[in-house]
Amino acid sequence: MSKVYLVGAGPGAPDLLTLRAARLLEQAEIVFFDALVHPETVALAVNAKKVAVGKRAGQVSMDQRFINRQLVEAGRHYQHVVRLKGGDPMMFGRAQEEIEALKDAGIAYEVVPGITAALAASASLGVSLTKRGVARTVSFVTPRIGPDEAESDWISAAVAADSAVLYMAAGRAPQIAAVLIAAGKLPSLPVAVVENASLENEQRIFTTLAGLTASTLNLAGPAVLCIGEVFALTAAASTHTAVASHPSRMREMHASRCQVA
Repeated sequence: MSKVYLVGAGPGAPDLLTLRAARLLEQAEIVFFDALVHPETVALAVNAKKVAVGKRAGQVSMDQRFINRQLVEAGRHYQHVVRLKGGDPMMFGRAQEEIEALKDAGIAYEVVPGITAALAASASLGVSLTKRGVARTVSFVTPRIGPDEAESDWISAAVAADSAVLYMAAGRAPQIAAVLIAAGKLPSLPVAVVENASLENEQRIFTTLAGLTASTLNLAGPAVLCIGEVFALTAAASTHTAVASHPSRMREMHASRCQVA
């Protein structure tokens, strides 16, 4: 029986891939992979046809409806199909649209979790997203709205949480920080920006919401904004990196040395 596997590739480092994901890639006949998936991870699918279907902000990207159709077509012609997504498939990965397309076509599917960027950033910083007496609530949000989407109340979600991690937000960081301050967040609230979490070129920037409003983040890779009192610990914890592929190569800087996006 044929099956389409929606597989999480993790935050970037190939050795953070799950064992099940690695096994499925080895068995795959065809792999549809995102732009942010590490080439070494894609290479694990040694016998598979490889199809790039990645989407990046500001670049020409493949339409999601076309990807859905490709998955359905592949599910009808191959026994083992892998849809390889950066991070976790179920976190801002449009997996639900692909699942619905497969369901409608009567094609079996399975979701294989991966490590999402927020958790990789937390591990790399050596700072838990939760801490007794400081942070009991966590929100993962994105301010990005697609052309066919209705507005979401991401601001309330970010303001209400003790720790907030914002995806796809670094390009508008100053504006986002200003909005959060206007909505009630303290200007002095610590912020840690982590770019390319888990990779050898990971970069960290430590600042505050007020500092973020006056900063340009010159980031080329994917980044998350980590906001909350727990991140006051980042500067100290950064010398004791918990999980990172190549911590010795990571660059750390303070916002006072940065320019703004």
